[in-house]
Amino acid sequence: MHESGMAYCLALVRTDISNPDVPAGYGPSDLQSAYNLPSSTDGAHQTVAIVDAYDDPNAESDLGVYRTTFGLSACTTANGCFKKVNQKGQQGNYPTGNAGWATEISLDVDMVSAGCPKCNILLVEADSNSFGDLGASDNEAVALGARVVSNSYAGSGAPAKIEADYTHPGVVVLASSGDGGYGIGEPAGYPEVVSAGGTTLNRGGKGRGWTETAWSGTGAGCTTFKKPVWQAQIGCKFRVTNDVSAVANPATGVAVYDTYDAPGFQVYGGTSVSSPLLGSVYGLAANEYKADWAESVWLHKNHKYLYDITSGSDGTCNPSILCTAGVGWDGPTGWGSPNGIGAF
Repeated sequence: MHESGMAYCLALVRTDISNPDVPAGYGPSDLQSAYNLPSSTDGAHQTVAIVDAYDDPNAESDLGVYRTTFGLSACTTANGCFKKVNQKGQQGNYPTGNAGWATEISLDVDMVSAGCPKCNILLVEADSNSFGDLGASDNEAVALGARVVSNSYAGSGAPAKIEADYTHPGVVVLASSGDGGYGIGEPAGYPEVVSAGGTTLNRGGKGRGWTETAWSGTGAGCTTFKKPVWQAQIGCKFRVTNDVSAVANPATGVAVYDTYDAPGFQVYGGTSVSSPLLGSVYGLAANEYKADWAESVWLHKNHKYLYDITSGSDGTCNPSILCTAGVGWDGPTGWGSPNGIGAF
C-alpha cells in the first residue's frame, strides 16, 4: 500500500524476455519513426532534466552502453552532454543507492536519448521519494538551466505548498499520469504540469506505418484544480487529464539498459516511458518555441500536429470521454501523440 505524501516510480518491466544482451522492445529508430521526430537535426544544446529519487551509481555507464548499442553519439560528463547532481545541485554527495529507482533512472535517461539524441541530459537525484525532496529537485533542475523537466512518478497526499515546486513559467514540467487505470495522482494533475498519458503502439497501418490505441493502464481523470477555459464543456468541474500521450504498454514496450538492479537490456513500459519520451520531444522543439509550453492550452491550440488516438479505454466512468478514447480530446490520451514537433 502506498504511503501518503510519498511518490512511487511507474516503470513496469517485462519478465518474459530472457536474453539481457540482445535488445528487445522498441529502440530509438522505432520511436523516431512512430512519432515522426527530427531527431537527427534538432535538439542540440537543449537540456532535458530528469528528476528521480535516490542514486543510480551506474547511470552514466549504463547510458553509455544504451547509446553505443543503438548507434547514438556519446553522452558523458566529460563531453558536457550528461550531468548528474544531488538535489542541492552538487556533483557528489549523492543519496543512498536504490535498485528500484535505479531502473527508473535508466529508463528515463534512455528515453530522452531515444527521442532527442542531441539533447543534454541533467539527472537530479532527490534524497528520498518524499514530495518535499522531489519538489526541491524540480526547483534545482530549473535553477540549473533546464527548460524541460520530466517526473516519472506519482503519489497522493502531497502538501498544498508542493504545487509551487512544479510551477515554472517558461519551463515545460511533465509528469507520468499513473499505471493503475482511470484515476489521477500528483503531480500530473497540477494545472501547470503536462500530464503524460500512455498508449499501446504497434507496427502496421497505412500511411503512418504504426497504429496506436489508449493503454488500459494509463492514469487519467478529474482533478481538484482549476480547469483551463478550453475544457469548459467537459463533464468535470475541475481540470481533467491527460494532455498528451506516448507508448506505455509493457506489451509494446521499449528497450532499456540497466545493471544496478537488472542484468542488462530489458523491456519496460508504464507512463514512466511516456513522460521522458515526451520530454525529449519538447527538447527537440525548444529551438523553435519560446512560449510558456507548460500550459495545456498550447497543445489545445496546436493539436492538429498530433496523431489523434480514437480507440481504447482505461476504465469505466461518466461521462465516457474521461476514460474512453475518441475523436479529439479524451482523458486517456489527451490530444493524442506526437506527429513531429509542431504541437510542442
